[in-house]
Amino acid sequence: MSTLVVGGPPAVAAPTVVCNRYCDARDPALSPQDRVPVTATVASRSIALHFDDADAMGWASIDNGAAGDRVWLDRSMDGGRTWESGSRLGDTAVPSGRTGRRTQMFNVDDWNTRGVGALRACGQPAGGSIACTPWARTTWNAGSRSTAAATALMMSFDRSSKLFGGNGWWTAANALTAVIDNIRISGMGSYTYAIAEIYDKNINAQGGQFRNEYLDDTGWWGLAWIAAYDLTGDRRYLDTARADADHMHANWNNTCGGGVRWSTNGNYKNAITNELFLQLTSALHNRLPGDTVYLERARSEWNWFRQSGMINGDRMINDGLTAACANNGQPTWTYNQGVILGALTEFHRATGDAGLLTTARGLADASTVRLQTGGVLREPGESDTCAGDGPSFKGAYVRGLGILNRRLSDHPYSPALTRWADSAYTRDRNALDQYGPHWSGGSGTTGHGCQQSVLDLLNAATN
Repeated sequence: MSTLVVGGPPAVAAPTVVCNRYCDARDPALSPQDRVPVTATVASRSIALHFDDADAMGWASIDNGAAGDRVWLDRSMDGGRTWESGSRLGDTAVPSGRTGRRTQMFNVDDWNTRGVGALRACGQPAGGSIACTPWARTTWNAGSRSTAAATALMMSFDRSSKLFGGNGWWTAANALTAVIDNIRISGMGSYTYAIAEIYDKNINAQGGQFRNEYLDDTGWWGLAWIAAYDLTGDRRYLDTARADADHMHANWNNTCGGGVRWSTNGNYKNAITNELFLQLTSALHNRLPGDTVYLERARSEWNWFRQSGMINGDRMINDGLTAACANNGQPTWTYNQGVILGALTEFHRATGDAGLLTTARGLADASTVRLQTGGVLREPGESDTCAGDGPSFKGAYVRGLGILNRRLSDHPYSPALTRWADSAYTRDRNALDQYGPHWSGGSGTTGHGCQQSVLDLLNAATN
């Protein structure tokens, strides 16, 4: 697939020489291999991107051309959204009497600055238009479906804000959780550094300790720090998860008979906030020997939630309650169906009550049928964009479904998870292992929300 280039990206800093195993501008003749993942054509010229996967370097070539044709590489550290503007790495021209030329080799990643990179090959016939291949990368940190998706997600990790997608807040908590789960499942620890970097940079942001006025935001972060604690054993993450749970509990009130309100600026009671509170308090009990406080909070939450009316007659969970404390009939978003599964599984671990798994299984049986279109999971009202909050919802769903599936001895949801993962991999993935919004295929953009969701899917399908 060719990409005709008109204009250019937002300007970024001029490149410096990158040195990993080898420094930039290495002779391709020294490469032990030559893999060509993507090509492009322009005016009968063939442009190719070549990789030395062993050394995580790449080079570009142009063939079937003429003297004066040029070829070069672009390098991006944010998944192709911007690149080293004006750099034209290895820019070289086809000499007189020849029909082709190749550049020197350049590094894909900058391991010294934790830059997760991508390359593309570009060419321009003398006096003609520029064409570039799609972006791609080596198999370094991308040796499986899930690790390749994790690496593509890390391309959206902003090395300044230490969040994903620039300044995503609760979506960054979900992205971090997906990355941590992938480290645990795959054993690839290359991105463990993101945990401490996110924590240290943002611990004092907003209300401090990853708290703010939206109690669901706080819950997502609390669960992210539970995952970080489980992986690293660092007690400060567990302490922050406790601070988050305590902040949520401070916003439990008697409106509609109980429950945590969605925002400190109102009394709306919704599903996701309370599902997160159930999972977080249960998780804390399971990690704090001798605890009774968080267990009682979890009991109170489940007793209130199951009688709240948010679980409808189809065993699907609507968004929340009206001012009159009735089910508001708003969409049955995927994440409302998924977080409860992880929450009930964690609560079962805390109590030993087998009935909780029976309840969770009934809810999962309903949602895995009702949320599919053509045999593949689809968000209600799913759009073609990966911007905003919605693209993160499906990831939270399959994460919760995966947690329940692992706990049940017959693993009943493995076929569905595998089918969805196979569909996404086959129909919704580009050469850089970036995914769009539709796991069944179709048009759409890419972004960190969609990427986090598919990483959650691939994690669940392989664990």
